[in-house]
Amino acid sequence: MSAGSGPRVVCAGDEFISAELLAAAMVAELDRFGHTADPVPIDSRWPSEPFDDIDGVREAAGDPARLAELVTGADALITHLAPVTAEVIAAGRGSLRVVGVTRGGPVNVDLAAAADAGIPVVYLPGRNLGAVAEYTVGTMICAMRGLPAAAAELSAGRWDGTGFRYERVGLELRAATVGLIGLGAVGLRVAELLAAFGTRVLAHDPYADPAAAEGVGARLVGLPELLAGSDVVSLHARLTEHTRRMIDAAALAAMRPGALLVNTARGELVDSRALDAALASGRLRGAVLDVFDPEPPSADDPLPRRPAVFATPHLAGASRQVAEESAARIAREVATVLTGGTATHLATPPNRVA
Repeated sequence: MSAGSGPRVVCAGDEFISAELLAAAMVAELDRFGHTADPVPIDSRWPSEPFDDIDGVREAAGDPARLAELVTGADALITHLAPVTAEVIAAGRGSLRVVGVTRGGPVNVDLAAAADAGIPVVYLPGRNLGAVAEYTVGTMICAMRGLPAAAAELSAGRWDGTGFRYERVGLELRAATVGLIGLGAVGLRVAELLAAFGTRVLAHDPYADPAAAEGVGARLVGLPELLAGSDVVSLHARLTEHTRRMIDAAALAAMRPGALLVNTARGELVDSRALDAALASGRLRGAVLDVFDPEPPSADDPLPRRPAVFATPHLAGASRQVAEESAARIAREVATVLTGGTATHLATPPNRVA
């Protein structure tokens, strides 16, 4: 690509990270390298319309046939969750030099098709770690103090002063022990925030860096010790066959009576029926649930309706900073590849196949 040329970049946005935001970031990044850009915008209506599994890719929104038309002859494609299917990859074969995805995991991309076509896929691990960590600590405080249920009572016209009874009041974070299951980017940031409150932090993660854990004041322990010793158990693990339903009836029974469970990771980490039973029995104080299995939860799922559950519709990672910074970061990664460099996070091999 010669100086002054304008690579054609398809910017497939949505109502969170818009095509306009992606295009502006792409223009700014290529300008730094002395190039103009030719952005081609297209937006889906997510989240007003839900994402879905489409033609072999997950959590995607948009029309793959229309996207295939646009990527034909394009140099790059950047997106949040457009369906980058085998059809789209085939349409871009021979011209598409990079696909950029503003997500921690490019599940909306057919990585096998991209690798076969020699098209590198770049993505953004930890892109929303600040937002998720703040949500985790904020909702932890609210749930420990019983604030969601109290607010709902007042909204319904009932003044419940019994929240001041000793048996109902909760702990302050400075007096609590919080157990983090998973000490990746988000878990480490949660631990950093908790340190400011004086919280005792336990962590369980077979792959954690002991030095990193020590640096944020977290003590690495086995899962049984974490469950038994924590006032709050917060999930930050990746979903694998090993971690699926790891919080089952036995794990919930091992938790400290009156503890709180927080899940901002994946709904499949928790056995929802077992959790409902633990809440119904009064063994757990409550739960903060931002993720469900399935999503959205079924109409007859009792968990979102429980007063002891602070339930939100997968919003932990939603902030203006996530949208703006993700657009800027993915534009930087894509511009690096377009100008002959190697991106930081590659889901597929970096070198194209002729």
